[in-house]
Amino acid sequence: MASALLAVLSGGAFSPAPALAKTPPPKAVLDASAVAVPDRYSADAAQQIFAAGGNAVDAAVAIAFTLAVTRPDAGNIGGGGFMTVFMDGKPYFLDYRERAPQQATRGMYVDDKGNLVPGMSAVGHRAVGVPGTVDGMWEAQRRFGKLKWKQVLAPAIRYATDGFTVDPSLQQRRDAAAKNFAGKTNFDAYFSSLKAGATFRQPELAQTLSRIAGDGGREFYEGRTADLIAQQMYGHGLITKQDLVQYKAVWRQPLSADWNGYRVITAPPPSSGGIGLIQMLKMRADLKQAFDGLELNSAPYIHLIAQIEDRVFADRQQYLADPDSYKVPTDKLIDDAYLAQRADEVKPDEMPGAAPVKPGLGDTMPEKAQTTHFSVVDKWGNAVSNTYTLNGDFGAGVVVDGGGFLLNDAMDDFVTRPGSGSAADTSGVELNTIAPGRRPLSSMTPTLLLKDDRVALVIGTPGGSRILTSIFQVMTNLYDFNMTPTDALAAMRFHHQLLPQKTIYFEPFHPVSGELAEQLKAMGYTLEEQSFNGDVQMIRVEGTTPEPAADPRGVGVGRVMR
Repeated sequence: MASALLAVLSGGAFSPAPALAKTPPPKAVLDASAVAVPDRYSADAAQQIFAAGGNAVDAAVAIAFTLAVTRPDAGNIGGGGFMTVFMDGKPYFLDYRERAPQQATRGMYVDDKGNLVPGMSAVGHRAVGVPGTVDGMWEAQRRFGKLKWKQVLAPAIRYATDGFTVDPSLQQRRDAAAKNFAGKTNFDAYFSSLKAGATFRQPELAQTLSRIAGDGGREFYEGRTADLIAQQMYGHGLITKQDLVQYKAVWRQPLSADWNGYRVITAPPPSSGGIGLIQMLKMRADLKQAFDGLELNSAPYIHLIAQIEDRVFADRQQYLADPDSYKVPTDKLIDDAYLAQRADEVKPDEMPGAAPVKPGLGDTMPEKAQTTHFSVVDKWGNAVSNTYTLNGDFGAGVVVDGGGFLLNDAMDDFVTRPGSGSAADTSGVELNTIAPGRRPLSSMTPTLLLKDDRVALVIGTPGGSRILTSIFQVMTNLYDFNMTPTDALAAMRFHHQLLPQKTIYFEPFHPVSGELAEQLKAMGYTLEEQSFNGDVQMIRVEGTTPEPAADPRGVGVGRVMR
């Protein structure tokens, strides 16, 4: 029945799926399991895993590999990301972010005059960081999964073999990316037939996934797949077989903080998002008196939030980097007394653009928005919040010949043109320069809320530096304005950061216009439309009932699975 349902939903002719072995489950504490995912195919994959007795991590790994097939623009095995896990009553965080190759150098994208070579860090072989996704999924499933590794990869292998029906929005993203990659990569050789309504099959990717399923996650780094990556890079990029062999995902201590009667569990560095999210939540709480009586998303409300965001992004630029190469002052940045002091600097009549921490050189928003996120809870009370990425849409546009999968352009997340002069060596952007083995700073913020040591919310989104501000706004909508999950997601969202100063970004889904726009302009703000709508996937748990909700800006699915 499960495989027949998959065939109907995908429009492809599926071969019969092997029966998944069932395992006896522990006692359930929730009425059902639930997912909030970017597409229907990954929801179907999760449903099959839960039906076989799998837990939240099993389902998350199946979702991730499925999205590598059905969402090749962002879902991946050639990229990296972060996973926040709540398992058997304890929180965990897995960093499987990409790393710079050993041959990478600080100035590898500048010419002899110190100017950036256009596009080199974003398109083609030299833009690729060492991928982490497969090792991350392997580590998570090996540590916490209940099912066999082959079982959780089975749905993705079938989608790659038998195909899936392409959504119109996926074709639109493909068309835009193809223009960027034209004549520079082998992208069209693999994805020119990705057309809306067509069944898209990926036989080489199916073979790669089958190897990984049969030989384990390290096959990607040490086996035939690693050889294919090294061959693809040879003479064009920097990644070698040794880079792949040396790659390991890292278990880190998640960040945690008390807020609004909940325990926030979120991403530590090399994510900047977890620190920023906690800072925003706590500063807003400290400013409760200033916010009292203000209408959500009114001009005075936006003005106060913008001032909070100035301080968050100043800290982000000044202090955050890969914790394996720099001692990030995490405890100081989320300390209650420090944030109360920062909140005290926020004034309703402050002029836009005033910032107490001087930023370093460069842009504070190098990240691209084309990431993907999914949220999972199982009926035993375990949860996974996972955000992963190829960075830009379809990554660097480089497909591994013989492997059938895209590689990331994560190197573009580093500061690719280091500064010079008095600010060098101390400014935050200097901390995020390229060095061998370094992980680039990220804003990915997979987050959980706990209430009385049980999961109350699983949330995350794509969006580059807009990730933390989007999650903050949805959480505020839920818990400060008591909105339903559906309404909290549908409400207007905006974005502001330290640079460019005095700029409020608004989204196409819910643009800032009319009287609100005029009021913000009168305050001194410039309004700018961003091309990106968010795609928050979240699950709220009320009592024993999970309530999944997918962002109306995307084509995601929230599904309860009993």
